[in-house]
Amino acid sequence: MKAKADMNLVGKTFCAFVLLTVAVAMVTMDNRVSKIAGSSVSLTCSNVSRVDLVAVTWKISPRTGNYCTVAYRRDQNKTDRTNCSERMDWKYNPETDNALQIRQVTLTDEGSYICEAVVKDGNLHRTYTLTVLVPPVVTLTCDSNGTAVCKAAAGKPAAQVSWDPNGDPRTELENHTDGRVTVLSIYNPRETTITCLVSHPAWNTSQSKKCQSDNGNMFLQYFAISAGLLGILFILALIFLCKLHRGRICYKSKIPESAPTHNVQDSNEHQELEPYASYVQKENMIYNTVYEVTVSEDLPPGLQSAT
Repeated sequence: MKAKADMNLVGKTFCAFVLLTVAVAMVTMDNRVSKIAGSSVSLTCSNVSRVDLVAVTWKISPRTGNYCTVAYRRDQNKTDRTNCSERMDWKYNPETDNALQIRQVTLTDEGSYICEAVVKDGNLHRTYTLTVLVPPVVTLTCDSNGTAVCKAAAGKPAAQVSWDPNGDPRTELENHTDGRVTVLSIYNPRETTITCLVSHPAWNTSQSKKCQSDNGNMFLQYFAISAGLLGILFILALIFLCKLHRGRICYKSKIPESAPTHNVQDSNEHQELEPYASYVQKENMIYNTVYEVTVSEDLPPGLQSAT
């Protein structure tokens, strides 16, 4: 019985040793990494010495797209890549540094990144879950009715929108196919000056935009409209006065222009008639002279002298 108990103890000890060895040899680390779209990210595999390293492989499973691998074998001093983007490559020389670098990350790079390092004493595993952040574009519009609309467009994840002073806004969400979200916050405050506050994981601090009251702008608009109406009324009144005085005020300078035309025409007619009148007068004088001579010849001698 004692021998049997000793055998059971040895067996349990051996099993525990094996499990401990496996646990030490198979080290798995899960990490979550978030990066802003357009930036670069480096994922380290393990701190393994050059002497102990046999091979290292990065297995990439993106949420969208094809599965790809980046591998290195020390015994052959050979690197290999399958279906991976050119933006994914070793950060330095894989023989001395087995970190993977991704340049200008995009939403398509999101997914799982698993590094498997083969060493002399076993295998090492490290897993990363990459999340890409897209900061939204913030705009604020305020109309004359007192309605303010704060828009955080195409952010990932969805932005958080709040107001100062606090109120009860209406929020609308628009989901995009690539995972981005547009947030619309519609607010009808009683105050004349309000501020829209937008927070997002891609920013260290929240962004704010202020909306001023439109009372001053409305006053300027009313003033411009009133001035325009007064100007139109002044022009209409001036036209009415011109018509009332039959153009004496407006067309006074144009009256002498028509007068010389008539005088010139009369002078031309006078010049044309003057030679004709002289001619007629001369003809009459000759006719009278001839007539007197003829009459005097026909009278008796006693009457001729009297004539």
